[in-house]
Amino acid sequence: MRILVTGAGGFIGSHLVRYLKERGYWVRGVDLKEPEWSPSAADEFYQLDLRTYVNALVSMLDIEQVYALAADMGGMGFVGSGEHDLDIVRNNTTINLNTLEAARAVSVDRYLFTSSACVYNELLQMDVDVLPLREADAYPAQPDTEYGWEKLYTERLCALYQEHADVPMRIARFHNIFGPEGTWAGGREKLPAAACRKVAMAKLTGDHNVEIWGDGLPTRSFCYIDDCLEMLYLLMQSDYDGPMNIGTDRPVGVNEVFDIVAAIAGIEIEKVYVPGPQGVRGRNADLTLMREVLGYEPQASLEDGLERTYRWVENQVRQSKT
Repeated sequence: MRILVTGAGGFIGSHLVRYLKERGYWVRGVDLKEPEWSPSAADEFYQLDLRTYVNALVSMLDIEQVYALAADMGGMGFVGSGEHDLDIVRNNTTINLNTLEAARAVSVDRYLFTSSACVYNELLQMDVDVLPLREADAYPAQPDTEYGWEKLYTERLCALYQEHADVPMRIARFHNIFGPEGTWAGGREKLPAAACRKVAMAKLTGDHNVEIWGDGLPTRSFCYIDDCLEMLYLLMQSDYDGPMNIGTDRPVGVNEVFDIVAAIAGIEIEKVYVPGPQGVRGRNADLTLMREVLGYEPQASLEDGLERTYRWVENQVRQSKT
């Protein structure tokens, strides 16, 4: 089977290409850039801008299944600041319309769109001790970011392409995927990578003051990349065509994430709370549907995943300092 992975130069996309190749698939990767940390495992890698329809169409030629990961995105420092809202919505809407239309034009067998937990109604996420979010909780709609609105709207587009253009759809709602070989600095990194970087800097410089945005109390659930890939693959193979949470269901506070990473690094840190975007107060995934449909249970604990991630990030920090 010939598979296309868009966003194949990014964190999840580059791991997904490797995962699919290990299972014997022929894979084409497409992205604006090649993977930053290791060569792509793809059989073909096209460096293309999917905001141009012709490029999207070229990427789809002779393809049977599509994992659509390409997006302009980042952590709370990027999507939560509000400064990049227009670029995020314009770029992602254009990418998604082009890839969906190209998938229709070549009649792909199956199309998996990667959405986000950011689609959920912010009014359900006002407390630290939030109830786990079920897939139906995206409506009535009120995401807390424009990124979330764009993802929710594209879910609707996917449903329309399935109903009216005969493109079979799968929709994955990611909940904080993390692991090695991801963005760890520069403003687009997410919490686990940012915590690893800040603690590594504290360890290597001897200055154990670590800045945390806000009060450190907001909670999230985090999913290690290996579990994410297994769930994505099983979802693609399944017959389920509605949105599905992809993540774990253990809520952990920001402070606790930093404490876990500090313990892995073998140091004690002094938390310094500073102003910065925090997002909703609490977010956790209800995995009832995922367990029923996919029959899967996440394998990596947060501690194990953070240890693997921290070792990789610390090595990057050491290299950057030298």
